Amino acid sequence: MVFDKLLLIVRMIRPTAALLERWGAPLTDLFIRAVLFRVFFFAGTAKLGNWSGTLELFEYEYQVPFLPPMLAAYMGTAAELACSVLLLVGLAARLATLPLIGITLTIQFVLGAANPVYNQLDHFLWLALLLAVLTRGPGVLSLDAWLVRKSGFDVSIRQ
Repeated sequence: MVFDKLLLIVRMIRPTAALLERWGAPLTDLFIRAVLFRVFFFAGTAKLGNWSGTLELFEYEYQVPFLPPMLAAYMGTAAELACSVLLLVGLAARLATLPLIGITLTIQFVLGAANPVYNQLDHFLWLALLLAVLTRGPGVLSLDAWLVRKSGFDVSIRQ
């Protein structure tokens, strides 16, 4: 009796779920990429807007291990700007997540260990979104998907 009612509910929901999967999932993928673009691109433009201040931050505040401050500033800023644009348009999106994951992990676990100001939930949320793109891909509303469609080569690993 209860099972039959649950089965009826599932049958009623199935068309809505199919619509959400068909239209909602691609829009969600695009939204995730747009959010990541906003976070990292604006961080990069802020660094460019006050480059001398950025260099001071990298030298005295951030102190990224294993890299000279000026190199870390250039690399971090370039990655934030370039990779965020690649993510937004969905071109080489999985590859573009890797430097941003590195930046996020550095902020949270290296800088956050030295200064509690950098230990924030936001970084874990960025990481979750970046990992979603890394593991699932950028979605059908992306240049990656367009290139796959145009080439006729199926790179899908989902079954």
